[in-house]
Amino acid sequence: MLDIQLLRKDLPAAIAGLNRRGFAFDEAGFRALEDERKSVQARTEELQAKSNALNKQIGMLKGKGEDASAVMAEVNGYREEMKANETKLAAVQEKLNAFLRLIPNIPRPEVPEGKSEAENVELRRWGTPRTFDFPVKDHVDVGGPLGLDFDTAGKISGARFSVLKGGLARLHRAIAQFMIDVHTTEHGYTEVYVPYMVTSQMADGVSSFAKFKDDLFKIEGRDLYLIPTSEYPVTNFVADTIVDAKDLPLQFACHSPCFRSEAGSYGKDTRGMIRQHQFDKVEMVRIVHPDQSAEAHEALTQNAEAILQKLELPYRVVVLCTGDQGFASAKTYDLEVWLPGQGAYREISSCTNFEGFQARRMQARFKNEKGKTEPVHTINGSGLAVGRTLVAILENGQQADGSVTIPTALVPYMGGVARLERA
Repeated sequence: MLDIQLLRKDLPAAIAGLNRRGFAFDEAGFRALEDERKSVQARTEELQAKSNALNKQIGMLKGKGEDASAVMAEVNGYREEMKANETKLAAVQEKLNAFLRLIPNIPRPEVPEGKSEAENVELRRWGTPRTFDFPVKDHVDVGGPLGLDFDTAGKISGARFSVLKGGLARLHRAIAQFMIDVHTTEHGYTEVYVPYMVTSQMADGVSSFAKFKDDLFKIEGRDLYLIPTSEYPVTNFVADTIVDAKDLPLQFACHSPCFRSEAGSYGKDTRGMIRQHQFDKVEMVRIVHPDQSAEAHEALTQNAEAILQKLELPYRVVVLCTGDQGFASAKTYDLEVWLPGQGAYREISSCTNFEGFQARRMQARFKNEKGKTEPVHTINGSGLAVGRTLVAILENGQQADGSVTIPTALVPYMGGVARLERA
């Protein structure tokens, strides 16, 4: 949620920032709500001043032994109106909060302008895509003989699910364990295990529940939703909390399944494991002092890159343009891994600095050096998407005989197995 004081103090700057991402701010609607708030507050202050003056008059009358009942009745009338105004002000404030919760974050100044992913800007590449001396297959054709089963998954659950068997299932588990181990032992994250369901309030803390609830799977009859990423429960660790400044930064890593309805993605990536209703992900979350958020964002992105480098998977880093940013994002880097079966780089991690946007929605604060509370800053990113990492290993490690070479870093997690072969 945006800082209301920014809108009140420099509305043109806020509107200009939102215009960069193509969001049409309802200035008239905002001004109407603000005028209503100011009117109620001004009338309340006027009544309070009159009440205070009359209270003094009552004291003087009583001191002289004179009748003060008429003045007391007038004061009581003011108090009744002030009480009614409290209710009015609460209602206006609720309207303002609802208005603010539908407004996206303002992009950081250095974020490139653009309308779609076509205008994202590549920053760097790592690794050289492998050349093959045999026809390259995609992960569906490579994985089928090794235990990647979409038919059984379809019979059980329908489209956009998969079953993994044998060595392929073990490789999937090994990838997740490897990622968690690297982040906790080398990058300073604390491993956490979380519920796979959150309430609508918690979902609204990290994004706009009203805008994105159709992307979530709801538990029938309960105010609970399956998590689309462990960012939802982990970031909410600090919801409605004043964090001790000396405890910042907080860094968490979490492996969990993720569930997405993929609303609006009809016809996209229908083949294979790229876009599924259920998938695993290792998530990194940092909760930091505002002065450290830009630096922490770079560090978290490098933590995700380190996984790809250890797995020897070629990738590139792009910064998303204003038109491709997520609702809550102030700045986002996407890591895109090379998939030879598609002949393209595909997203495998999205690393985002939300600045104070999520914290204001969650009421996650800390006390600064002046003793005043202010929002913490939150950063998160995939470290990495497990299924897409499996896809990248199958496609980049495929051999002419149908086997797949396992990255050296994963061999210890595979009990010494260095190659997947058809049983």
